[in-house]
Amino acid sequence: MKAIKVYKFGDPQVLQIEDVVTLVPEAGEVVVDVKAAGVNPVDAYIRSGNYPVSVNFPYTPGIDGAGIIKAVGENVKKFAAGDRIYFSGCQSGAYAQEAKCLSSQVFFLPENISFEQGAAVGIPYSTAYRALFTKARAVDQEIIFIHGASGGVGVATLQLAKMANIKIIGSAGSERGLSLVKEQGADHVVNHNQPGYMKEVARILNGQGVDIVVEMLANVNLDADLNIIAKNGRIVVVGCRGEAVIHPRLAMVQDATILGMAVMNASLEERIKIFSSLAEGLKTNKLNPVIGKSFSLPDAALAHEAILAPGAYGKIVLIP
Repeated sequence: MKAIKVYKFGDPQVLQIEDVVTLVPEAGEVVVDVKAAGVNPVDAYIRSGNYPVSVNFPYTPGIDGAGIIKAVGENVKKFAAGDRIYFSGCQSGAYAQEAKCLSSQVFFLPENISFEQGAAVGIPYSTAYRALFTKARAVDQEIIFIHGASGGVGVATLQLAKMANIKIIGSAGSERGLSLVKEQGADHVVNHNQPGYMKEVARILNGQGVDIVVEMLANVNLDADLNIIAKNGRIVVVGCRGEAVIHPRLAMVQDATILGMAVMNASLEERIKIFSSLAEGLKTNKLNPVIGKSFSLPDAALAHEAILAPGAYGKIVLIP
């Protein structure tokens, strides 16, 4: 079978496609015939060497994917060969025609959700759920500003907030992205590439602050977020690509809380709870992942360039 291999940290060109041996599940594992693999920013950070995790070279990137179970190991009772599933977490790497996963990393995929959409669930929707409900503790009728709402995590956050009856202001950086955010149900949309757009947010709020900010690029936006936060408001940082300079007094005056979050820190029990909570929304299409671009497996390098490019729109996936 074919798989992407990385032999050293570097630019996207270190992603090389190779022939590798067919996978065999051990006890507690399943092997998945991968129909689509999710491409996440963290994949690019790890590949570049700019993420605090250790890897054993050569490795196959990828955490999320979807497909059909090909084989199960001993002690796997919940799943069987032929089951339609998505996974979040992978023992062998998702950028491949086959992936080996622990049974606890695998979840049933409803028939109404495509494999491409299934590959878009794992990190984006668990990040959004954890940011909204575990960290920010969002409740009915609060106001949220999703600072970067058109990408994979942004769309997931928007859909979950909509389900929870939260009032939504979303930003995007392109006309296409703005249209997507509006189509997904945001009450108000602003273009974060337009000068003075935070004044437009303030105008929309009409003297109120936002209860929650979910922030995708904290190194650029965190200080601006503090200028619109309500008393006892919460800013959840889920994305950052550098250092941020802020005025702490803005947080002090509002008793605001800045929360850092990495979905990788979720315990097994928390992960199972999150994905169980997503199941009904996926079945009813209230949670409906948006695919922005699909690349073939040999074009993994292009996918890594696209995932960090401006103008985020939906989720990027690889088709093995």
